Amino acid sequence: MSELWKCCDAIAEAAVRAGCRFFAGYPITPQSPIMEYLSWRMPEVGGVFIQAESELAAINIVLGAAVSGVRAMTASSSPGISLMQEGISYLAGCELPAVIVNMNRGGPGLAGIQPNQGDYFQATKGGGHGDYRTLVLAPSSTQEAADLVYLAFDLADKYRNPVVVLGDAFLAGIMEGVEMPQEWAPPFQEKPWALTGCQGRDPQLIKSLYLGPGELTEHDWKLWRKYKEMEENEVRWEEFMLEGAELVVVAYGTAARITKTAIKWAREKGLKVGLLRPITLYPFPEKPLKRLAETGARFLTVELNTGQMVEDVERVVRQEVAFMGRPAAVFFPEEILEKIEEIM
Repeated sequence: MSELWKCCDAIAEAAVRAGCRFFAGYPITPQSPIMEYLSWRMPEVGGVFIQAESELAAINIVLGAAVSGVRAMTASSSPGISLMQEGISYLAGCELPAVIVNMNRGGPGLAGIQPNQGDYFQATKGGGHGDYRTLVLAPSSTQEAADLVYLAFDLADKYRNPVVVLGDAFLAGIMEGVEMPQEWAPPFQEKPWALTGCQGRDPQLIKSLYLGPGELTEHDWKLWRKYKEMEENEVRWEEFMLEGAELVVVAYGTAARITKTAIKWAREKGLKVGLLRPITLYPFPEKPLKRLAETGARFLTVELNTGQMVEDVERVVRQEVAFMGRPAAVFFPEEILEKIEEIM
């Protein structure tokens, strides 16, 4: 049954139902409601909630929890995620699962709390050091935010890798009907690699430091093979009104949900336009984009930034891609429709 949920609360509750029993974070707008919800919800289900002294501390506390095998999570917004980058690199290097929610706000610097998609590069290219990637899931509704957070814990465990759920300030502030996941994942699952004490077995070691001859080379190629497996098996996207499309709009998150209205209006005017919405920003939906490019379609990206995802679309479709951007503010559907008419 659908219930009315604030998006941040829905994210927090979905994490609990996904078996998350450890959260560490630091308050920052617009993510703080996730922390507020979990501050009382975690103790109710026998979990642990820690308000750390900083984002640097929070991500490293999460790393420590992940080592034990518990499903662990943190949440922050743009500047806070920047402070976590070293810890995220360590999580990837140690092959530890964790879920990191970023309710993207304005930037660079402290900037403001407006809706923004300026963290695309940071999330998809790896904002920390070294050869690593994080799975990146981009919801465009409260329902999808809950569903993708639930999924994120499974993917994190499957690949022993951090997973980023990338929202934004618009999504963080809305309230919508949600059918919350009814199946509760078991809070504690056996993980043979976890450090739970070595009684009855040989000692284990989890590390990201490799100093022996060739050790790091071998480890990095092992991680690379894992990322290739993600690219083969975990690509997710939505197609909307793409039948016979001569112009394909590529947008994600909040920008995509606004774009859908513009595309409906364009179709009513007889314009052959559709939307491809990446749900996984990494791995990026390259195959459907290449297929659409082979039909002779042109492309437009709509983003709440000054131009980031457009670079990935151009790389894939190998043609010039039109761009419509607005950092720290949302578009009206009428404006997107005007841009579509201008191009076509």
